[in-house]
Amino acid sequence: MTDVLPDIPRLYTAIAEWIACIVYISLLKKKLHGWKLIGFVVLVLFAQATFLITTKDLPIVFWIPSMIVAIAMMFLFIYLSCEITLIEAGYFSVRAFVAAELVASFEWQIHYFLWKDEFENTFMASILLFSIVFVFSFGLIWIFERRLIPKEGKLNIRKREFLSTLTIGVAVFSISNLSFITSRTPFSGQYAQDILNIRTFVDLGGFAILYAYHIQINDLRVRHELQAMQTILRKQYEQYQQSKESIEIINYKYHDLKNQIIALKALKSPEERNKYLTQMEDEIKFYEAQNKTGNHVLDTLFTSKNLYCINNNITLTYVVDGTLLDNMEVMDICTIFGNALDNAIEYEKQIEDEEKRLIHVTLFKQKGFLMMKFENYFEDELYLVGGLPETTKKESHQHGYGLKSIRYTVQKYDGVVNIEKKGNWFEMKILMPLLK
Repeated sequence: MTDVLPDIPRLYTAIAEWIACIVYISLLKKKLHGWKLIGFVVLVLFAQATFLITTKDLPIVFWIPSMIVAIAMMFLFIYLSCEITLIEAGYFSVRAFVAAELVASFEWQIHYFLWKDEFENTFMASILLFSIVFVFSFGLIWIFERRLIPKEGKLNIRKREFLSTLTIGVAVFSISNLSFITSRTPFSGQYAQDILNIRTFVDLGGFAILYAYHIQINDLRVRHELQAMQTILRKQYEQYQQSKESIEIINYKYHDLKNQIIALKALKSPEERNKYLTQMEDEIKFYEAQNKTGNHVLDTLFTSKNLYCINNNITLTYVVDGTLLDNMEVMDICTIFGNALDNAIEYEKQIEDEEKRLIHVTLFKQKGFLMMKFENYFEDELYLVGGLPETTKKESHQHGYGLKSIRYTVQKYDGVVNIEKKGNWFEMKILMPLLK
């Protein structure tokens, strides 16, 4: 090379990697909070800076291993600070590393352009430039990333997506640093300014590619959620249609049986038979009456769910004014009540003590608002993510759409969903303006 290219100070690199991790940690669901998080953040900065500074003068053969260790430290920083999987931590570590490389290279390129002949006499100006570039660059990255990471801080990154990101990250790092190893390739720079240009622009292109890929992952996640919710909507509506047909058959049988009872009572028969038949008729009348809510859709849903509850030794009770839902679409009623009851039933089936398998539903008018309340006996701890219970099932990205579809449907009517635990009861309240 015709001019000497001073290395980026290792302290600059350490701080860039540290801040890049903090950018993503601030947007993810955190495992550590308060002073624990602050103490851990300070400890990581000290460890990162110490490691990079002490490995500065090692032979070139140790450069790649040292960078791998530095990335591993970033990985542990993100993983131990946030409630994410190992794959998600790896995904965000790669993105943080590329972002750190970009900002450090960008700052040093400006520095070299301004003071390439007087590196020893620019301490205060260097600190000022360093501060401005780092604050501006990482602030901009934070703003862009904030738009694409969900409020609950989880993207459910899968192995394939991580491997794609890792491949991009390795390619970007290799090409951007190729000139520091050898200038005897078609992709290497011969002069200091060329090397900095190559590094900065390759890092910028790599970060742009990773960001575009991140947008694609986010779009696919949203599309998957919408498809899953639409599937649930169709499923609930199909269940309603099937239940409606089954209940119509039951009603036909009921009327047939009622006529048979009348015929039997007209015959001369023993007193005990009359007494037994009278009791049967009273029970049938009671069964018919208890499923009348004033809304035929709710009648069908409650009858179907109640029959299932009886078969599984679950007590389902409800006090519902179905007339309040006369102006709600049939599919929306199915979505709200079908999913809410299905979730409650699924949980109650797991309770060993059958006397505690309790579900209660209320629907009433309150001061110009419509109130729906779904309650079921609940023995576990309740953890909320984005206002909804965190699923305990494996493959969590495939579950939880029932409650999301309820919230989505309620929002169509300008309503809100509130979930909480009161004692040993899981309670979901839905409040919306009265339907007109």
